[in-house]
Amino acid sequence: MQEVSHSGAGELRLDALIADLWWRVRLLNTDIIEEEARAGVFDAQQPTYPVLAANLRARRDNLVSTIGVLEQRARSTSEAA
Repeated sequence: MQEVSHSGAGELRLDALIADLWWRVRLLNTDIIEEEARAGVFDAQQPTYPVLAANLRARRDNLVSTIGVLEQRARSTSEAA
């Protein structure tokens, strides 16, 4: 019985982590838009694209990838229960 409740608590923590990471992705998206607007360059392929925006994009993309792995783990955990 304790394993089930412990597993449920783990799922809740994982869900909370995923929600927090999505919140951070939204913050990064806002920061990217603001930096692009400040520089007046919106195409990441342009040589004048702001370095900060490029770095924020990379961080955001890494977070989205991590979220995908965590969501897959959460699904497999809930299916196993």
